[in-house]
Amino acid sequence: MATDSGRSRRAEIILEAVRASRRKQMILDAVNSFYIYRTDTNMVLARGIQGYEAAKDKANELRKRYGLKWDLVKFKVERNKSASASRPTKGSYGGGRVDTAPRYNPSKRGRFRGVSYSDGSYADLD
Repeated sequence: MATDSGRSRRAEIILEAVRASRRKQMILDAVNSFYIYRTDTNMVLARGIQGYEAAKDKANELRKRYGLKWDLVKFKVERNKSASASRPTKGSYGGGRVDTAPRYNPSKRGRFRGVSYSDGSYADLD
């Protein structure tokens, strides 16, 4: 059986974890860039607004300016542009050229693929 001091210590640990999570979320909300859009047409009304509170104020301002209802104007965090830029594009893989076999392989339900690097090495992507 756990003692009262053991229970209170666990409760303190859990409470501190929740507080840390909230602090982190507040910091992210202050740093993140938001965009505002209309829900009925998905038209973007504003981009690049820094901070949650600023996005909330701007969304309210735009809602009043265009005479829209509350549920027609929303805002979201913009996706990180650097994450998509660091991903390899189709036809390249980590600096190498992706080669695709001309024939379809039914057992794979696709084609064999591999990457050729500038130093002459080759790696299978299958």
